[in-house]
This record gives sequence, structure tokens and C-alpha cells, in this order.
Amino acid sequence: MTSLWLDEQRERIPSDPFEPDAQHDVVIVGAGITGLMTALLLARAGCAVAVLEARSIGAVTTGHTTAKLSLLQGGVLSGILSRGSSRVLKAYVEGNLEGQRWMLRYLDEHGVDVQRRDAFTYASSPDARTRLDEEYGASRRAGLDVERVDDVGLPFETHGGIRLADQAQFDPMDVLAALAADVRQHGGVIVEGVRVKDVRTGEPSTVVTPVGDVHAGTVVLATGIPILDRGLYFAKVKPSRSYAQAYRVPGTALPQGMYLSIDSPGRSLRTAPIDGEERLIVGGNGHTVGREPDTQRLVDDLEQWTRERFPGAERTHDWSAQDYESMNLVPFVGWMPRTDHRVALATGYNKWGMTNSVAAALSITADILDGSIPWAKTLHHRFTLPQDLAHGVAANAEVAGRLASGWVSSGLHPLPDEDPGEGEGRTGTYDMEPTAVSTVDGTTCRLSAVCTHLGGIVSWNSAERSWDCPLHGSRFAADGRLLEGPAVDDLHAVDEPELPGDAHEPVEDPS
Repeated sequence: MTSLWLDEQRERIPSDPFEPDAQHDVVIVGAGITGLMTALLLARAGCAVAVLEARSIGAVTTGHTTAKLSLLQGGVLSGILSRGSSRVLKAYVEGNLEGQRWMLRYLDEHGVDVQRRDAFTYASSPDARTRLDEEYGASRRAGLDVERVDDVGLPFETHGGIRLADQAQFDPMDVLAALAADVRQHGGVIVEGVRVKDVRTGEPSTVVTPVGDVHAGTVVLATGIPILDRGLYFAKVKPSRSYAQAYRVPGTALPQGMYLSIDSPGRSLRTAPIDGEERLIVGGNGHTVGREPDTQRLVDDLEQWTRERFPGAERTHDWSAQDYESMNLVPFVGWMPRTDHRVALATGYNKWGMTNSVAAALSITADILDGSIPWAKTLHHRFTLPQDLAHGVAANAEVAGRLASGWVSSGLHPLPDEDPGEGEGRTGTYDMEPTAVSTVDGTTCRLSAVCTHLGGIVSWNSAERSWDCPLHGSRFAADGRLLEGPAVDDLHAVDEPELPGDAHEPVEDPS
């Protein structure tokens, strides 16, 4: 699976060399939009900044997004209001609006192509009209100039929608290329292929990697989900994986808005100008990471849905992305607990990273430079309400159930002697240990099935040929190498001794 934005024909953003024992004012972990924009803002302010990326720039969420820069976000605003207060809702929208305005100014100044589009949230069934009413009311309450419409302009039956004019979309890798160049012009360095495994706080703090340590006064974790367990953020967000596909649709006038259904199964649509032609991008079928028994079924379902509604559609790319949802739908951004204001984090964008990432970068930068942003202050001090606690208790109870059932299931089923077929994977016991075995491109690998984060039993992702943990969303390639999530170590081969601290070269995402 290859993202449209990460197609191999694109010129790669270069990497700077890694310098062990280097001293920096700020080290930022993760080279997506959050990481690079935070680096740029701090470098502009005169800080010595280094960005460390375990794989390549944009390799994880930013390079796999549908890249809608929109304040109309499906059912998010009504969800925030139902779990919080109108004050929190307005602060969230103000932050997203400031993020949107900053990004649009920046892209205009740097000549990055942006397409302005109306955004629509629509109902695909009559039963979803009530949810539309709730989202419309929450949007108006937050100050958005939305309108209810009967016809959203899609070539298939819908049941009304909400329209917000003049939103935006772009190619996210164009954004990262501009930010990376700007960071370097201001003296920052960006290093790929270096995985951060720990941060030892102090004066300065030490950032631990397999190829040497570096030092910084402040560390920013811009990794989708924090790689440090302090604050237990892995238990405060839910990892979700969803799928996207790009199509050529000959002879058809494609819808020009940006669309998202408010009901399930979710469907996202937009177009993208690629090499002089318009491509249709369709997304959806999200699920909690590691808990879908047949992910390929979801990919096939999305393609079938698209072909039925856009006859003659020819798929050119397919990919997936991982996002994290907080219990009250508002991101966690700010200082990590018990780090004495030396480590900052951002997580829980809930699939709306194009606006939330910019808002997070503005907020973190203000914290580091002793500034103050009113909407960020409100979000920093929001209260945990009973509804949030209920969601959290239910989510963590399900995690505990998955942990127990995974160990029981793997222990009850010894692995058969024959290897899995091509593209298949299964778990069971081998030599009395939970083991994951798969065959990909003719190579069979036997690995520990125990996630290196908190000991969940991984499950096979048939669409992406990866091992995914159903507890907190860590993902591993078929050969055991870590792809993403809160884990910092690979799965080790069961027929070889585990080498503590063993380092691997960066690996391409099988998606």
C-alpha cells in the first residue's frame, strides 16, 4: 500500500547527518507537520533546534492523511460539546481557526499550491439527520458560519448536510518540504533514520538513541502518541486506523467539495490535482488498531463502494493512516507531567491533524518561550467530566480484556508445522512462547507475539502485512521492525537471542 503523497516518483526531502553528544536548545522527536512547524517557530525565535525522525520525513500520519484544512470536522464539534462545555468548544475552534489561518498565510508566502474548497458533512442515511442537527447547532454555537443544505453535490443519494464555505486542501508533502527548507534556513537540523528510545530529564535532558545521545534544554514529542509512558497518555487516547484510495475517474465530473459522512461506515471524499489531472480520493472504514480480524475486507469494501458510485473508477493508490482520539475529542498538548517543564507533547488529533497540528505547534512554542495564548490556556486547564471518565473506563476495560484474551488465545493454539501462505500471518505458541509467524514476499518470519510496549499479543493486519497491537496501537513490520506507536523496540525473532538496544536501519512502511 503506497500513499499518493509518498509515491516513489517524488523527490525525497534530504536528511542532515546525526551528531552524537550534540547540544541543542530544543530537540523535537518526529518530522511531521507538528514537529517541523514547532522547529521552525523556535528556530525563528533564535533557538538551536534539532528534529530527530525514526524513519523519514512525513513517513507516518502526515504522509498518509487526506490533508483537509477544515474547521468542519464531521461530528467532532457536537462530540466535544456533549463531553465538555461551550467554553472548551469555542477554545478548540479558536485554536483550529488560528492554525488554519497561519497555515494558509505560510503556504501563500512560500508558493505552495492550495485548493480552496467548500467543506460538507453529510448524512448517508435518514437516521443520521439528528446527528446533523446536533453538529449544526454546535458549529453555530462555536461561531462557524455553517448552513444546512439538502443537496451536497454528490453523485449518489444523501440525506442532507452541513456546508462551510472556503476551506482548503493541499498535498501534505509539499507543506513538509517548505517547512523543512525553512527550518534549515534558520539554522535547524533534521535527521532521519534515528529512533529516540528514551528521554532522561535533567539540566540538560538527554535524548537516548541507538546511535548515540544528544542533549537539550527542552524536548518535544511530536510522534502521534508519546513514546514516554509518563502521564499514561497511551491509556487516554484510542488508536484508530482508516483506509484511503486514489482513483482516476474517466468521463465523470468529480465533486469539487471536501466531504465526510457523519454516520458509519465513515466516508471521506476529496479530489487532488496530480500531473495535470484530477484524482478522486476516498477514505473510510476506520477501526481500532489491531482489533479487526480481516483488514483486507475493509480495503475491498471501500473499493467496491467507490466503483458502485463512480463507474469506471481506476484505483491508482491505496494506503492507510493511524490517528489517536482523546476521550473528550480535544487533543492533549503541553507539558508532560513529572518532567519539570522539560518535555512537551502533542497527541489526540482525532483525524484532524492539519489544523490541530498547527494549533499544537503554536501552543507548545508559546509554552517554551513563556508566551500565553488564551485558547490554549483554556484547553490546558479543561476539566475531566464524568462523561470522559466513563469513556475512559470503558476503553481501558476493553484494553484489559484484549490483553487477557490475547494471552489465553495464543496459549491455547500451538502453531502448526507448516508455514503460513503468502501474505498470511497467525499467532500461537512455539517452544512454549506466544509467537507470531508470517510469510511475506516468500520469506517466513517467526517473532515474539508480545508487543514490546506493555505486553499485548499482536494480531495480523492482512491489508498491510504488519503485526498490530490491539492494546495501544504499536505496529511492526512482518520482520519485526517497529513502524509506529508508543513502543520503542522491535519484536525479536524467536529462534534468535534478543539483543537489548539492537538498532535497525529505517524500514519502509508496508502500507
